Amino acid sequence: MATPIGASTLVAALKKEGLRVVEVGDWRTHNRNHKGAWGPVHGVMIHHTVTSGSARTVEICRTGYSSLPGPLCHGVITKDGRVHLVGHGRANHAGLGDDDVLRAVIAERSSLPPDNETNTDGNRHFYGFECENLGDGRDPWPAAQLDAIERAAAALCRHHGWKAESVIGHLEWQPGKVDPRGFSMNGMRSRIRERLNHAPGWGRDEEDDVPNVIGEYQTTDIELPPRKWTTLSIKGVDILTGATRYQAMAHLTAAIPEGSTLQGRFYHLRPDGTRWVSGIIERIGTSGDTFADFHHSGSIARDEKLRFEAAYYPADSADDRPATITVSRLRGLYWN
Repeated sequence: MATPIGASTLVAALKKEGLRVVEVGDWRTHNRNHKGAWGPVHGVMIHHTVTSGSARTVEICRTGYSSLPGPLCHGVITKDGRVHLVGHGRANHAGLGDDDVLRAVIAERSSLPPDNETNTDGNRHFYGFECENLGDGRDPWPAAQLDAIERAAAALCRHHGWKAESVIGHLEWQPGKVDPRGFSMNGMRSRIRERLNHAPGWGRDEEDDVPNVIGEYQTTDIELPPRKWTTLSIKGVDILTGATRYQAMAHLTAAIPEGSTLQGRFYHLRPDGTRWVSGIIERIGTSGDTFADFHHSGSIARDEKLRFEAAYYPADSADDRPATITVSRLRGLYWN
C-alpha cells in the first residue's frame, strides 16, 4: 500500500532519472478527485493515445472529451522523449479492470493472470502515462520515447520501492484494450528492471541535450502549381534523416495575390512510401509579398526522412497561374 507521490517530489524524481519535464498549466491541482479516491497506489500503467502531433496530444490528454473529461493521465510522453505533466490526482485513464491482475501487481508476480473481468477501479490505484502514438502497429516508437517510458516508470518504482513488475500496460488490465501497441510490455519491464539496478539517471549522456543547428537560405524562385502539394527543396529534399528529434521552421516569402492561401506541413517519409503528416498551417496572402512561417517539432525513426511541402490555393478558383516562392529558409534544431 503506497501513498501517491507529491507533485513537487514527482517532478524531482523524473528529472533525477534524466527526463525532460514540461509542467502544463494547473496540472498540480487538475484531477478527478471529486469522483472518488486516489490511492493507495500500486503500480504504473502505460497507454498509447491514438493521436498524432505533440501539442494536440497533450491538450487532449489534459482536457479530455465531452464523454470522458480530463485529465486522461498524469503524464504524456511525446515522441521526442519529453514528459508533459497534465494532472496530479485521480485521472480517467485505467477504468475498470481485473481484481486478479491488481493482486498480481501488488504481489509483483513475474506473470499476470488473464484480464477477463471489469470489477476494480483502476483510476484509484495506478499512475498513468499516455504515450503519443497512433497505435496502428505502424506508427514508430522512437528510441527517445521508449527511453522516456522506461525512465518515467523507473522513477516511480524507485520512489515507492517497487520492482519492474509493478508496471503494466492497459491491455494487461482491461479486457478488449490493445495499448500500448508496437512494443512488448515484457520487454519494457526488462528495461525497467535493468535500470533499477543502477543509480538514477543511469545512461544519460550529458551531451545528449546539445543540439545541432538547421540553417538554410536560398533566393532561387520556386513555383507552386495551384491546388497541389509540392515538396520543396530548400536543404535538399530531405531536411533530416535517421533517428532524430527536431524543432523545425520553414519561412517562405511568396508573391501571391491578396486573399489567396498558402499552406505548409512537414511529413515523415517511410521506406515503404507511406507518410506521417503534421498538421496543416495556413497563411493568407496580403498586398505585396506574403511572409509565412510553418513550424513543427517531433522525431523521426532511423529509417525515415523529414520533408516539407506547400500548397497554393488562388482566391479566384478559375486562376491556374502558379505562385512564386521568392525566398525560402529553414531554421531549427535537432538531436541525433
